[in-house]
Amino acid sequence: MRTAAAYLRVSTEKQDEYSLDSQLKLIRDYAARNDMVVPDEFVFTDDGISGRSARKRPAFNQMIGYAKATEKPFEVILVWKFSRFARNQEESIVYKSMLARSGVEVISISEPLAEGPFGSLIERILEWMDEFYSIRLSGEVKRGMAEKLSRGEPVTAPSFGYDIIDKRYIPNADADLVRRIFRDYLGGKGMRTIATELGQAGIRTKRGNPPDNRWVEYMLTNPVYIGYLRWNKAGGKGNYHRGGKDCEENLYPGTHEPIVDRELFDAVQARIASEAARFGRYQRREQPLEWMLKGLVRCSCCGATLIRLTAACPSMQCHNYGRGKCHTSHCLSIAKANRLITQYLENAVVTLSFPVDPEQPSRPDTDAPDFDHLIDVENLKMRRIMEAYEGGIYTLEEFASRKAALAAQIADLEQQRQDAQAKFKAAQLDPVAFSEKVLSVLEIIRDPDQSESAKGQALRSIISRIVYDKANAKLLVFFYS
Repeated sequence: MRTAAAYLRVSTEKQDEYSLDSQLKLIRDYAARNDMVVPDEFVFTDDGISGRSARKRPAFNQMIGYAKATEKPFEVILVWKFSRFARNQEESIVYKSMLARSGVEVISISEPLAEGPFGSLIERILEWMDEFYSIRLSGEVKRGMAEKLSRGEPVTAPSFGYDIIDKRYIPNADADLVRRIFRDYLGGKGMRTIATELGQAGIRTKRGNPPDNRWVEYMLTNPVYIGYLRWNKAGGKGNYHRGGKDCEENLYPGTHEPIVDRELFDAVQARIASEAARFGRYQRREQPLEWMLKGLVRCSCCGATLIRLTAACPSMQCHNYGRGKCHTSHCLSIAKANRLITQYLENAVVTLSFPVDPEQPSRPDTDAPDFDHLIDVENLKMRRIMEAYEGGIYTLEEFASRKAALAAQIADLEQQRQDAQAKFKAAQLDPVAFSEKVLSVLEIIRDPDQSESAKGQALRSIISRIVYDKANAKLLVFFYS
């Protein structure tokens, strides 16, 4: 008996396709007739997602990850039709070839293929037809959206400050706040300052999140507030304020009431352009900045990582504070932080004091077997024989014998895991032994020939996180247990 996975998908378009439950029922019936079993944990579902791109299908990617594992848990992937697997022929070929190399077969239960080259030819024709259908449907959808926009009807969810009633945007109680944000920015306030003030006042976005500078920027550059609808035929945003060559082509006159007058909107766009030219906003950094404490230091207020401000300013600041979501500055000199951490590690070696991080698990022993994975494999086997017994494949005697053998194996692995954990815990909790690791890390971070990246890697081997307690001007260091 072979173990199979089931991949189910219904797309966003209204198509003549079976529901997810119907697809699963047909797949299980096929599996029962062909000596296969489909465990519940290997039923992967993408609901309401197009098959044009695998990148946007989380369940599909999870299934591919299982199939590529060294000990793959299934040998077959069953789909109702090949169109459920993919509607992009290039991606379909790539993923099927990848699965074939891993020994995993993709079977369409409603499109049987002949053996040999002729079957491969038919499969490629089916893939091409699926992609052609998707392209043709996409064109129809775009034409429908263009027609609605030509009549001034919205094709997206309403922006902040509007509700949608009878296919029209109608200003709501937040419209006055939108006008105030435009006036505040034109009056000299920065986007982060505006976002911070809104967050402190309890304002939330339509998704319930505190405002940040990107949310304010999107509002200030959204032409919906002057009576236009924006839609980019090629996909993505129109980048209205950045002078994109096609930005005007993406605008359609709407039938809704503007919230902001055109003069105020244009003045705001002029200031945004001036700020961008002045501070070099939107210019991509050529190379990522590296420093020893990168990714280790956290804000004591919101828990976000402290990031480097600029190459010219060697200081760290809370990532959320820079966006306006955190309301307490945590600016810290990188040179000062490096010096404090070095001194802290030197004192910790002398005092043998290594505070363990209560929020993080122990650093794993890379030389020990992965007992959790081994036990999961045996439990999976146990579930398989249970399903086989319920399906009438095993007799009661066969089931009892196999179950007893697996139970003994699982018990032995659990005992080995407990022994290994006890041994590892004893070694890690020995402050003298741990101090030797700290000394080796200190040797690396003191070495001027070592790169900042190498120093950071050494620190992350012993330190779980560092919290910058701004109120008490302290760095709180937490080690792995």
